[in-house]
Amino acid sequence: MPRPVILVVGSLHHDIMVEAGHLPRKDETAIGTRWYPKFGGKGGNQAVAVVAQGGTARMLGAVGRDAFGHFLRAGLQAGGVDAGFVRDVAGTGSGMSVAIQDADGDYAATIVPGANLMIGADWLADAALWQDVGLLVLQNEIPEPINLAAATAARARGIRTLFNAGPFRPLPPAFEALVDILVVNAVEAEMMGAGQVASLDAAADAARALSARFGAVIVTAGSLGLAARAAEDAFALPARRVDAVSAHGAGDCFIGALAAALVKGDGFRDACALASEAAALHVAGRTPRPDAPPSKV
Repeated sequence: MPRPVILVVGSLHHDIMVEAGHLPRKDETAIGTRWYPKFGGKGGNQAVAVVAQGGTARMLGAVGRDAFGHFLRAGLQAGGVDAGFVRDVAGTGSGMSVAIQDADGDYAATIVPGANLMIGADWLADAALWQDVGLLVLQNEIPEPINLAAATAARARGIRTLFNAGPFRPLPPAFEALVDILVVNAVEAEMMGAGQVASLDAAADAARALSARFGAVIVTAGSLGLAARAAEDAFALPARRVDAVSAHGAGDCFIGALAAALVKGDGFRDACALASEAAALHVAGRTPRPDAPPSKV
């Protein structure tokens, strides 16, 4: 039997990566060393990561009718993602971002959603979209009503929803009630009211606090590792130590690997361990990336 499909409803961004010795402060102009285009968007990255971990991914999203849109479609194709439900939107540009990465591999980014804001709730009505889907994956780079509509449709079909609450925004109670697995990083956990996360013990406290609102919770704490809680199973996993090349996209790699493991049937703890290992390898620069130069319109 084929493995169930992981449906990712989310963002697609043409990333412009800039490398510099350090991240600029307010009012500072920093000198960079190089720049390059990169396939991105939390949705696109997570869908590609699913496939990289042996899963099957289907993407619902939107791109503009521009060179960036061609680039993003090429990235999905190169990553082995079913992009049959990604639509071209007229009158607006594709989503994009600019990310600056310092010498230590840390980064800061700004996104411009563009066509990602044009995803329609009616797009979710296509029965073919849900064929063989075993897990829905959502993030916060698309409009809140789309996330709510997608999670509602998944619940009606008995499909679990894995929600990566980044970037942070307040969540309506109606949506929280539809989330089966919540994944947040240290900053997002704090912004959701779980307290500051500066250690694995603090991450465990945050996971416990958030578990009052969500069935299963994973709090990632970067190079420290993660803490998780599902029902009565609570645990912490230190991160594997690696020489960092780039942390950009590591969280999305984690989500994709976690989703692939869960759909395969791995237990919650084992899936977290596998995802943590995949993220560490990504930070170490050992994860293939489906990047390609933009096509001409």
